[in-house]
Amino acid sequence: MELLLILPVLLFSVVVHEVAHAWQALREGDPTARDLGRITLNPLRHLDPVGSLLVPLLLYFLPGDFLFGWAKPVPVNPRNYRNYRAGDIRVSLAGIVSNLCLVALCAAVLAAMTALQGVAFPGGSIGINIATMATYGIFINLVLAYFNLIPIPPLDGSHVLYHLLPPAAGARYRAMGRYGVTLLVLTVVVFPGAFGVLLSPVFTSFSWVLRMVAG
Repeated sequence: MELLLILPVLLFSVVVHEVAHAWQALREGDPTARDLGRITLNPLRHLDPVGSLLVPLLLYFLPGDFLFGWAKPVPVNPRNYRNYRAGDIRVSLAGIVSNLCLVALCAAVLAAMTALQGVAFPGGSIGINIATMATYGIFINLVLAYFNLIPIPPLDGSHVLYHLLPPAAGARYRAMGRYGVTLLVLTVVVFPGAFGVLLSPVFTSFSWVLRMVAG
């Protein structure tokens, strides 16, 4: 039952992340994602069989409390940006901003459900499930926001660091992206506990948000 509550929240969160990239790219002058039908919340347009289904399921049944996933990256053409440097940074950060917005939304839902507990939903089962999904939504979106800030190509944070490096160093740094996804998947699957240590700021932020919700 718990997985049935977690998986929809995770899928929605990664889809919103990618839609935010696509939407911001269009604002910067690049219609590539729009023309491919990626500015949509339809999950079928975004799901990655490995990152959206296999990895989350595998992590759920492995020891530890870490759950992660991703959708298909949105295709963009930075050459179409009106300002390449600023456009690349804004498009990269758009996904992170979208996840932080979802954190705020889930916190508001959780606060409302806490206030209405035992009033709006007699018996409490529906209200408890909504509150549980909102709680997972806070945690999952904090993970997505923080994880994507890590400056390892091709994660979003790497685009910001790339533009701060000298051109030659930046080119070598960006070339690491060819191995980044493979290394990340292997690390998540083989050493799930390592990410718990790496993402310790997420747990701190999660506890702070819950305290704010509780008043």
